[in-house]
Amino acid sequence: MNLQIPFDNSYARLPDRFFTRQPPVPVKAPQLIAFNDVLARDLGIITGSEDEMARVFAGNAIPTGADPLAQVYAGHQFGGFSPQLGDGRANLLGEVASNGTRFDIQLKGSGPTPYSRMGDGRAWLGPVLREYVVSEAMHALGIPTSRALAATLTGESVFRDTGALPGAVLTRVAQSHIRVGTFQFFAARRDLPALQALYEHVVERHYPEVTSPAELLDAVIARQARLVAQWMSVGFIHGVMNTDNTTLSGETIDYGPCAFMDAYHPDTVFSSIDMHGRYAFANQPNVIAWNMAQLATALVPLMPDQDKAVEEFTNAVHAMPGQVHDTWRALFGRKIGLADATSEDEPMIVSLLDTMAASRADFTNTFRALSDGKPRDEFLDPTAFDAWEKDWRERLEQEQAPDDVMRAANPVYIPRNHRVEQMIAAAVAGDMAPFHRLCEVLAEPYRSRSNAADLARPPEPSEAVQQTFCGT
Repeated sequence: MNLQIPFDNSYARLPDRFFTRQPPVPVKAPQLIAFNDVLARDLGIITGSEDEMARVFAGNAIPTGADPLAQVYAGHQFGGFSPQLGDGRANLLGEVASNGTRFDIQLKGSGPTPYSRMGDGRAWLGPVLREYVVSEAMHALGIPTSRALAATLTGESVFRDTGALPGAVLTRVAQSHIRVGTFQFFAARRDLPALQALYEHVVERHYPEVTSPAELLDAVIARQARLVAQWMSVGFIHGVMNTDNTTLSGETIDYGPCAFMDAYHPDTVFSSIDMHGRYAFANQPNVIAWNMAQLATALVPLMPDQDKAVEEFTNAVHAMPGQVHDTWRALFGRKIGLADATSEDEPMIVSLLDTMAASRADFTNTFRALSDGKPRDEFLDPTAFDAWEKDWRERLEQEQAPDDVMRAANPVYIPRNHRVEQMIAAAVAGDMAPFHRLCEVLAEPYRSRSNAADLARPPEPSEAVQQTFCGT
């Protein structure tokens, strides 16, 4: 085999109750349709022929050094606890080390596992391409995320509510797939040795400076607080912030019913399964703090004085919304040209967002237009913006190069929902050109292109996507 992946699989060396060893289930006719050459080089992967890579990344061939397994974990899903979840349609081939950091290489859609819960373990082309495009766009925006290495057709049909759909497999790369739910799984079983082993593994892999479970909680809270503030700064709604979708590495993961807002409103929900707005845009800081409370609960058994730990961990979790907010203020300050926004600047940020919400102004285009165009054109009632603009212009007189600050903070392009849906429809029909175009433009989201104005345009009413669905 010419394809070479430098595997060194630390998770597979944990006790057997952390996973089930099994290979991916082979498919009928694997066909490689997308491959991330840049990421492959960064990971030290030596590529082979297209046919060889298709077989590996569809699960038909196991590369040398791989140790395939499905991870087990638990999780709170929309607030309800499931004591056993796990990789129901994913297979961790192994890990590679690059520049001192480990990365998992995982196949999604690779067939049923013991954790499939009556599912077929497969994925169809639409969610595979959606995650490929959106995760790579998130990376280009500078936000921690899993990434896409390859997309492969299976030559088989997947059956969903809408009928037969083309099957596909995504090769996903992440610093790890260890979740809050992984800790919950062992804590719920009172398996202290496994909990201790997991803690030590996470510390060695992600937080070598940490010396106690309390310090680990603080470190994870800090990463997750920044991550959620970064999501909000680009109008991103995760859509399914369950504890099994919250990573210890602090990366965005599991792009199911996610979406980037077009018209701004803080209560925006896209997910078809979020019936009560639990994971609405503005509620994400509260949800991540709730998720960290579940991690804290799982870590308490590792503490020598558990009563004291409960008090200490409670204080840490209660302080988290403030951490999110401080990063939010800094990021949104830059979006309006303030290099170091203070609490005195916050009313100006809030006032602009309130005006945008009242006018249903486009989130991305409004902020970009502050430096690049005519922002008042984004508002149904431009006079409302005029009142805000006067104070804003006076504040900018205290800043150096505010236009540069804004252009670095405000992308021109995001993966707009209607463009992603159009790309998927084209791909199902055999046309991959829209997919490749999206990938190319979104790789440089802050650079305006004269030939990509259509990708910056908000949807027409007939194009607007009202709901997004889980990637099954």
